[in-house]
Formats: sequence, C-alpha cells, structure tokens
Amino acid sequence: MRRRAKNFFKTPKGLLTIILMIFVVFAAPPQGIGAAKGLVSATIAAALVDMLILRAMKKAWEFPSGAVLTALITAMVLRAQEPWYIVAITAVAAVLSKYMFRSRSANVFNPAALAIIASFYAFHTGQSWWGALTEIGPIGTILLVAAGIFITDRVNKAPLVLAFLGTYFLLFTVTAFVGDARWVAEIFRTPDFEAVLYFAFIILTDPPTSPAKYPDQIVFGVIVAAVSYAFFEWGGVVYYLLAGVLVGNVWEAWRRANRRSSYTFPRGLGAFLREISPWRERAYRRA
Repeated sequence: MRRRAKNFFKTPKGLLTIILMIFVVFAAPPQGIGAAKGLVSATIAAALVDMLILRAMKKAWEFPSGAVLTALITAMVLRAQEPWYIVAITAVAAVLSKYMFRSRSANVFNPAALAIIASFYAFHTGQSWWGALTEIGPIGTILLVAAGIFITDRVNKAPLVLAFLGTYFLLFTVTAFVGDARWVAEIFRTPDFEAVLYFAFIILTDPPTSPAKYPDQIVFGVIVAAVSYAFFEWGGVVYYLLAGVLVGNVWEAWRRANRRSSYTFPRGLGAFLREISPWRERAYRRA
C-alpha cells in the first residue's frame, strides 16, 4: 500500500493533487469556514460516488483519484460562500459527467467545467476562483506560476498553455486599444489575472480532454482563447473561460473521432455523434 501511494504521487495526477493541496493551505484560510466546508463535502461526496461506480465497473475497490482532483478544482473555482451542499452536488455532477459523455478513449468534456456551468443555471452559483491564490498577493502569483509551469511540463502541454495565453492576452490587448479599455481592464487585474493562469495551468491541460501532439495543442489553445474572448465580449457571462474549454473539448473529441474513421465533413458528423452517443458501445463492437 505504501509503495502504491508513493508511486501514485510521482505521477502527474499525484503531483497535481499535491499542488492543489498546497494551494488550499494558502488560499482557504482567508476565505473562512465556508471554503473548508465546501471543499471537504465536495471531496467526500465525489470520491464516494466515483468509488462506487469504479467498484461496479471493475469489480474491485480503487482510490478515486480523478474524483478527488475534480472535486478540489470545482470547489476552488466556485465562490467560497456557496452552501456546502451545492458545492458537493456540483462535484458529484462533475464525476457523473465523465461517465455520461465519453468517447472511445476518454471523457469528452472537462468535468469540472461542465458541472460548474450547469450549477450556474441550476443554482445561480458564482465563481471567485479563490483557489488561484487571489487573496495573498504577489507571493501567491509567484507560487501559482511556479507550480503551473512545473505541472504543465510534466504533462507535456507547454505549447497549449503558451498558445492559449498568447492569443487570450493579445485579443484583449487589441480590444483595449481599439475599443473601450475600461471594459477589458479587469482581465489584467486581480482576481481575473490569477484566474486565467489557474485555468490555463490546471484546467486547460487536463490530459484526457486536450490534445497530445504539439500542432493540435496550438490549435486547441487558440480555439479556447478565441471562444473565451467571444463569450466575455458578447455574452458577458461569468463562465467565459469554462465555456471556451468546453468548445475546445468538442473540437478535440471531433478530431479524435474523425481521425479514427477517416471521414470528412459531413460524413464525419455522424461518426462523431456515434462516438459520444449512449449507444457507442454497440457502435464500437461493429467497428
């Protein structure tokens, strides 16, 4: 057991768990008891649900490491003032989404992003991104960047992060010069600045829902940045970053499905829909 735990914490998933727990140690105290309640309830609820699902599927007990990560990210993005049970429900919904929306190789959507947007409409939740260390000043930003660069390197997603951040800040900088600078000024200030760094390093680089090859990473990053910018500019929604990654997830799932089928549009649309449909297992057996 000790050896297995030691090996787990050497993996990217284990290292990210350690990084997020370090973030919690610094970020949670300024948020008060509400953050702790939401974090603990979300982690326990998501872990229990995922553990039972894994037991039913694999006939063996497994540590639900993915659910723990998903719950931590979900709680650290939602407002610390949200009721604990809402944070828990959102985390459970995120875990369930991994099994509901799947392609042949992995889940289609980033689970935390999908569940947080759903909770916005279901429970009118807000987002403070308190896990991005927004309350502890420059030291927090340095820690966020250092940890982010480390984990980005471990999952080999540097081109993705650079393409996203470069496109994102370029679009908003151009807008500041040719449009109303006051409208986009918040993007370059706390907490939005730290939020986009947390998003880029922690959420965007999720291996199951992002490309592995460098050229695909660059395209993915540009798509997410452009869609996030569009949702901010023309939608004015608080979840503009998360909307961007979900659109990027759809593109990536589409690319994977069409690569396997060798179809082009419009035939590729059918292949993609079969890939993510509830009848996908039957389609796999026929393939």
